[in-house]
Amino acid sequence: MSDHIVMLSGGIGSYMVARRLHRQGKKPILLFADTKMEDEDLYRFLDDIERVLDTEIIRLAEGRDPWQVFKDVKFLGNTKGDPCSRILKRQFLRKHIDDHHDPENSIIYIGIDWTEIHRLAGVERYWSPWRVEAPLTSPPYLTKNKMLRLLEHDGIEIPRLYKMGFPHNNCGGFCIKAGIANFALLWKAMPERYRYHEDMEASLQSVIAKPHTILRDRRDGQVKPLSLRQLREDLEKGQSYDLLEWGGCACFTPDEYDENNP
Repeated sequence: MSDHIVMLSGGIGSYMVARRLHRQGKKPILLFADTKMEDEDLYRFLDDIERVLDTEIIRLAEGRDPWQVFKDVKFLGNTKGDPCSRILKRQFLRKHIDDHHDPENSIIYIGIDWTEIHRLAGVERYWSPWRVEAPLTSPPYLTKNKMLRLLEHDGIEIPRLYKMGFPHNNCGGFCIKAGIANFALLWKAMPERYRYHEDMEASLQSVIAKPHTILRDRRDGQVKPLSLRQLREDLEKGQSYDLLEWGGCACFTPDEYDENNP
């Protein structure tokens, strides 16, 4: 009998994976790695998942938050490298699975859907020799809106970050792989939280002694570093940016940072 291990990110996709397994009569093992930077409503969502699926989530935490990781490794995460996800999620949960499960009789489930199937090969390589499945990449295909409607059908309130317009429910609306549109929304919806990350970015620049930034300004055909402080000041002045550049949260997908830091 296989162990069905779901990487529960706190987002709608991983819940839908656990829900699908549950409705198939399987008993999913739900693993949640807390980054210590989550929105408070995410924990309510986890409680509701436990109630609806009648199972207990295994809640784990490495102990640091992303900014503490950036400081310790002296590297500011960005779209090409996410030491936060690597250390606080991928590496941390892999050790837990290695310690408690056998790849011969276990399956790891990831919450990516049919629009993200291009990520699956990298995920499979990273988790080898474990068998990896992504049920949402197969029929019945679900859109994000359909997933949220099913959530309400299950009697679970939609997490507030989704209600605010964020595409993900991780790290309190923050993500180093997010785009300008995501940070513009964070500034508008939760200005105090935005200013915290703005200050942390500036503080880390002094630690690593380099003007590295999370974002890039690609206007006018040029690529330049764009600090969270500069973005806020520009938005306050009414300057325009590409507010369709959302980026993407991909906590369980390896990237260049994994390849350079095995």
